[in-house]
Amino acid sequence: MNHAIVVQGLRKKFGHHEVLHGLDFTIDAGTVFGVIGPNGAGKTTTMRCLLDIIRPSAGTISVLGEDPRYGGPALRRRIGYLPGELHLENRTTGRRVVEHFSAISGPVDSRHVDALADRLNLDLDRQTRKLSKGNKQKLGLLQAFMHRPELLILDEPTSGLDPLVQQEVHAMVREAVAEGGTVFLSSHVLSEVQQAADSVAILRDGGIVTTSTVEALRDAALRKLRFRVAGAEAHDVGALLARVPGVANVAIRDVPGDSAGALEATATLSGNVQPLVRELARINLTDLVLDEPDLEEAVLTLYTEASPAPARNEVRHV
Repeated sequence: MNHAIVVQGLRKKFGHHEVLHGLDFTIDAGTVFGVIGPNGAGKTTTMRCLLDIIRPSAGTISVLGEDPRYGGPALRRRIGYLPGELHLENRTTGRRVVEHFSAISGPVDSRHVDALADRLNLDLDRQTRKLSKGNKQKLGLLQAFMHRPELLILDEPTSGLDPLVQQEVHAMVREAVAEGGTVFLSSHVLSEVQQAADSVAILRDGGIVTTSTVEALRDAALRKLRFRVAGAEAHDVGALLARVPGVANVAIRDVPGDSAGALEATATLSGNVQPLVRELARINLTDLVLDEPDLEEAVLTLYTEASPAPARNEVRHV
């Protein structure tokens, strides 16, 4: 597969302060690549380096097969860019803004512009100074998409938009990819990346914690498990759970007020659920709850320093 973006050893310093610490990542053409991280993680700085708005202190960058430092206007016309902070001239209209960017991007079909404005519910004839933050964001999105670029670089694309418009933006992203385009988007909202991206890099303090597919992150996320069992001893239940890969944080307690001596067990599970199902089929379950994997919790865990995990076969009887 062709690579739309290849980044190796990307570093950026402002004075003596380094904000990007040797980033390495590759984005395949025809995919959506998401970067997620808290504010200040380096997402916007990375995008600006890709676009040659700022120059890296070290490392190499290839964008659509070219070094952005030397690609010039011809390369920029192949890219649609939505900055995180869009600054617009106040004494003009949305339509004039579009015309200005059309002159830079090359020929743009006015019918396509009007169709995008309708989808985003944007009035292009209003003065930009009268536009709300959400409508300014829509105008920024329109100018990024309108020339059907090969590569879209979108910094926090749904910021300030209501949920219905967010869904429309996600649809526009999917359509761009279906037409052969590539999308690189950043967000600090996990649900957006989860919905839109094929693969994701988690950025923290200017470094990539991990790069993975969304599905792989989901598989690695912890599920919370709770079940009740009748006619069993705590050590039997504990031994059963100890045989299941990925089970941790096991706690077993008597169910208060249950004359039959039922037990309730709680635990966390990572990975495949099938081994758990096989083991639980051996006992007399009276209740079972297995939560959906908490992807947000998994990502937040990667933002923090790793702490020692409890032993998999450590069982607490409380």
